[in-house]
Amino acid sequence: MPVVEANGISINFEEEGTGQPLLLIMGLGGQLIDWPQSVVGALVEAGFRVIRHDNRDSGLSQGFDWVPPSQVRLAAAHVSKRLPEVGYRVDDMAADAAGLLDAIGLESAHIVGASMGGMIAQSMAINHPERVLSLCSIMSNTGDKRSGGVAPKVLTKLARAKTPPREVAPEYATKLYSYFAGSAWDPDQHLIAAARAVERAWRPEGTARQAAAISASPDRTAALADVTAPTLVVHGLQDRLIVPSGGIATARAIPGSRLVMYPEMGHDLPAARVGELVAEIRTNAERATVGSLA
Repeated sequence: MPVVEANGISINFEEEGTGQPLLLIMGLGGQLIDWPQSVVGALVEAGFRVIRHDNRDSGLSQGFDWVPPSQVRLAAAHVSKRLPEVGYRVDDMAADAAGLLDAIGLESAHIVGASMGGMIAQSMAINHPERVLSLCSIMSNTGDKRSGGVAPKVLTKLARAKTPPREVAPEYATKLYSYFAGSAWDPDQHLIAAARAVERAWRPEGTARQAAAISASPDRTAALADVTAPTLVVHGLQDRLIVPSGGIATARAIPGSRLVMYPEMGHDLPAARVGELVAEIRTNAERATVGSLA
């Protein structure tokens, strides 16, 4: 797996396919292998050069060592509406992604992000608009603190969650995911994927730093009004980790965006919807100006 220097740090990435470049950005604590191969393969068949990377502090990309604020401090900052001090924010991870494009010789790409990856993708469209041919934000939010929050029952469960021993982490993660996955979610497949991810890299401290980066990032709503890249917003009606209002708020914030909501989708990508999702991404990409394609 190749590693490049991007935005001053080392980023691990993979790519496959030929055609128009498309960058997939994974969410909180996720790795590039967490993108289902069915999605990657379908995107390749749709004519994309698919690039995936590990965000900083996850997978095989560079880690950090700053200590994130406690949940109490993060909660206090939320109430006071003052952003907490952290080692990096979502905008920094967007700069990493833009730096990756530089490192592999791409001026621009279609950008697709899921969950925290959607936040990173939005930040790219705001701060690096020349790099974004089209934007797809999946099961994400704008960071406005009013829309797309965690459902109360799930928030209670997450507040009680502890970091498990590595040997039982796949089972623990699958149980936790069951609280916000949709009715089409397959726990057996998730357990297999979770075991593979833990074997590849086990970095709970990095996930905590990424979570703090999300909490410390400003509301993107006003800035999203200036996004001109063709935009697709996808959300699940059963999502309880980032409730559907997050997708609705994102679509409202970005002029001309298209909102697609799947009734059986939670905070996951239903296997039965992969074909439709890729077709939507392809159609959105075709809205980009032909002359801007890399």
